[in-house]
Amino acid sequence: MTKSKTAVPSYTPRSNPLVYAAPDRLIQDFVCRGLVVLPPESLGIPLDTHDRIYERQKQVTEPPNRAALSQVPDVLEILNAPGLVAACNQLVGENWAIVPFTAVPLASNGRDQVWHKDDNSPANGRKQRHHHAVQIEILYYPQAVAEDMGPTAVASYSHYWTLNHEENQDNFAGSDHIDFNYMIEDMKQKSVSGPDSIYDKNDIIHRRTAHDIRMKKALADLKWPLVRQFEVAPLRAGTVVLCSHNVFHRANHRRDDWRTWNDHPRFMWRFWLYRTTEPVDSRENGPAPEPDWNGLGIDPLTRNDLSQAGDDLTTVWRHHYCWMNTGQAPPPRSAASGATAEKRGAETVRLVEQLYAKHDESEPARIGAAYRLASIGGDTLALKLLAEALYDERESVRRAATYGLVAVGSDATGVFLEAARSQLKWVRKAGVFGLGDVGPLNDEVLETVVTRLVDDPSVYVRSVAAGSLGCLGRRAVAAGVGTCLIPDCLEALAASLEREENRLCVNRAQNRGIKFARPTEECDVCEGGPIQDDYERFEPVRSAVRENVLWSIVMLCSHGAAIMGDALEQTISALKTVVLHDRNAVCVGFAADALTRLVNLQPDGEPTPPPIQDLRANLMAILKTSPVHSLDALSRAGLGSAALSEFIPAD
Repeated sequence: MTKSKTAVPSYTPRSNPLVYAAPDRLIQDFVCRGLVVLPPESLGIPLDTHDRIYERQKQVTEPPNRAALSQVPDVLEILNAPGLVAACNQLVGENWAIVPFTAVPLASNGRDQVWHKDDNSPANGRKQRHHHAVQIEILYYPQAVAEDMGPTAVASYSHYWTLNHEENQDNFAGSDHIDFNYMIEDMKQKSVSGPDSIYDKNDIIHRRTAHDIRMKKALADLKWPLVRQFEVAPLRAGTVVLCSHNVFHRANHRRDDWRTWNDHPRFMWRFWLYRTTEPVDSRENGPAPEPDWNGLGIDPLTRNDLSQAGDDLTTVWRHHYCWMNTGQAPPPRSAASGATAEKRGAETVRLVEQLYAKHDESEPARIGAAYRLASIGGDTLALKLLAEALYDERESVRRAATYGLVAVGSDATGVFLEAARSQLKWVRKAGVFGLGDVGPLNDEVLETVVTRLVDDPSVYVRSVAAGSLGCLGRRAVAAGVGTCLIPDCLEALAASLEREENRLCVNRAQNRGIKFARPTEECDVCEGGPIQDDYERFEPVRSAVRENVLWSIVMLCSHGAAIMGDALEQTISALKTVVLHDRNAVCVGFAADALTRLVNLQPDGEPTPPPIQDLRANLMAILKTSPVHSLDALSRAGLGSAALSEFIPAD
C-alpha cells in the first residue's frame, strides 16, 4: 500500500526565550513531554562554576579526542549541586545512581546523528525498557547555547512509543532508531555544515538541507501525536536538561560560521541515571489533585497544543504521574468506572480492536488502548484480553500488552508468572519483566525469576531476570513486604556472577560496526562495544547478564546492610572479586559503586555490622586495584572529594 505524502513542518525561529522548568510542574511536565529544563540559578551553586568548567574543558580537549571526567573534575560539583539533586530526587527517588563509564562530554560539529533512543543498558546492551521513571539522563551545558550552535534535537512526547527490535536486526544494538537507512546510506558521516559541506550557506542557516528535511520527515512520517523536532535552545551557561532515557533525540549540526568553532566550542556532558528506591506516597494529607489532563493548554516549552493529546496519551500520562507521586497506579478512570456494563463492554471492544492496529504509526494507539484497558477498573475481562495479547505473534502487540499489564499492577502477577514459564522466548522475556515491575516479592515470584536467571537459554531473558530481582527488592523495601526474601535475591545474583562469563564484544567478534552487529546462536542480545579496554587490566569483553546482575546489586546495596541478612558477606565477597579480577570495566564500575554504597549509605540509626566495618577500613585499597574509576558513580555513592582526588591524576 502506498503511503500518503507527509507534510514536513518548516522551521520557525524562537521569538521568545526558552521557558525553564517550574518546580511545582516538574513531574507533570516530565511525564508528558519527556524532558524538563533547569535554569542555572536553580542548581544552587555559584554561576562562575560553569565558566571555570568551560575554560578547563577547552584547555584539555583536542579534537577529535574528548575530555575525561578526571581532567575536568569540577563537573562533579554539578552532579552534587543541591538543586540538581533535589530535581532528580523528584524524578527517580533519593540515592539515585549513575551508570559507570557512560559520562560523555560531547561537542557539536557539522554532522547529524540519526534519531535514536540511548542504549537501555550500559553502552549497547539490551533489556526491556521501563515506561516508569527508572532511568533518566542529565545533559549539562557549561556554556551558553545559541540556536545556531548545534543544540540537542529532541522528539518531545516520544518517550512512551518505540519501534520493534526483538527480530528487527536494524535495532539489534541497544539504541532504537527511526530511519535506520540513514545509517545504511552512511549519511551520519557526511558533513551538513563546516568546511566539507556540500550545502548552500543559506540552506544550512534556514534548515533547508537534505539532512534537515530528512530528519523532520522521519518524525512526520510516523504521525505520532504531538511528536515533532524540538531544538533545546537558546540556553544560558550552566543549564541542565533532564530527559527520559526513552525519548528519541539526536546530535544536531552547527549552523554558525565554522571558522569560530575551535574558539567557541559547544560542549555537553551526558550522564545516565537510574532509580534505586521506589516512589512512596509520603504526603500527610493524601494525594494532591490531579492535573486537568484535558485542559493543559499550550506547553510553555515546546508550544505544542496539549488539548490535541486525546485519551490515548492522557491515560498514559495520568498513570505515570500517579506512580511517580505515590508508587501506585491511579484509581480507575471515572468515565469508565461510572459507565454502565453495556457502555464499558462497547468501549472494551473498541479498545481491543485498537490494541491490534497495524503499522508503526499505530504505536500510540496500541499503547494507549492497553493503558485504557488497564484503567477501566475491576474488570477481569480487560485483564484477560491483555493476557491474550501478550501471546500475539506481533511484537508491537506484545509490547503494548506488557505495558498495559504493568499498568494493571499486582493483579497482573498471575499472568506474568504464566508468561515467564512459556515456551516462547519473547513471552518469557515479557513475563519476567512484568514480575520485576509489579509483582510482589514472594516465594513463587522469586522462584520463577531465579529459574529464568539460572536456566533460560536466552541471554536476553537472563538479563531481564537479573534486573527484575533488583526491582523486586527495591519495591519490597518500600512496601515493607517481602524484605525477608531480599537475601535470597542477593544469593541468586551472586551465584549468577560465578556462572556467567564475559564474551568478546559483538562488534569485535563480528568485525563490523556496532550498529550493524547481529545476534548469534550463542547470544541473542547485543553485548556492546569495549569500554576502557585501553588499560592492560581490561579486555574488549562484555556480558549483558553480569552487568544487569550488578545493576541490581547496586540498587539493593543502596538500602543498607540490614536488609541483606545472611547474604551480606557473600555479596561483599562477590563484589570484591569483580573489582579485583574482572576484565570487563563496566562490571568493575558497578561493583565499586555497590561496595561504596554499603559503606556510605547506611540508614541513620542502623548498627554497623563487622563486615561493613572491615569494608570501610579497606574500601580505598580495594578501589585502587582498578586502574580507572568512574568518578561520577563513586561520587553519587558517597565517596568524598578527598578520596576522589586520589583517583585524579595531577596535571
